[in-house]
Amino acid sequence: MSFEKAKKFLDEKGFGDRVSEFHVSSATVALAAVAVGCEPARIAKSLSFKVGDKALIVVTAGDMRIDNHKFKTVFHTKAKMLTPEETFSLIGHHVGGACPFGTEPGVRVCFDISLKRFDYIYPACGSSNSAVKLSPEELENIVDGAEWVDVCVQFT
Repeated sequence: MSFEKAKKFLDEKGFGDRVSEFHVSSATVALAAVAVGCEPARIAKSLSFKVGDKALIVVTAGDMRIDNHKFKTVFHTKAKMLTPEETFSLIGHHVGGACPFGTEPGVRVCFDISLKRFDYIYPACGSSNSAVKLSPEELENIVDGAEWVDVCVQFT
């Protein structure tokens, strides 16, 4: 059901034809990079957090991780990731397919600036075997109310 919600969202925005479904898992950055055929950094992973009583998705490049100090500076709270159960109930997608498309009402979406270095990125599309090819600008334009933040650091 999550895939259908995300796909419908992308269809309505005019990007449904860019969605790919794979016969293999794309649930992790490494698996998604193999499925898509790109470098892992271009996989736009969606990380789910709880900020106060609200759900938050931070979409970041595949080679980045949350920097706790930056996160606290931007969101005024410690980074607390959602459990898999909370991710599904609050975001509307399962871990491995979480994305900013077709989410539950009230979900705050932020894009880490690490995505801006690429011409195209590949976020999931609501399932653990899907992705959609978008430019960072297209991503920004189709997710209403999303904002850019700087809350990540590259893996070392």
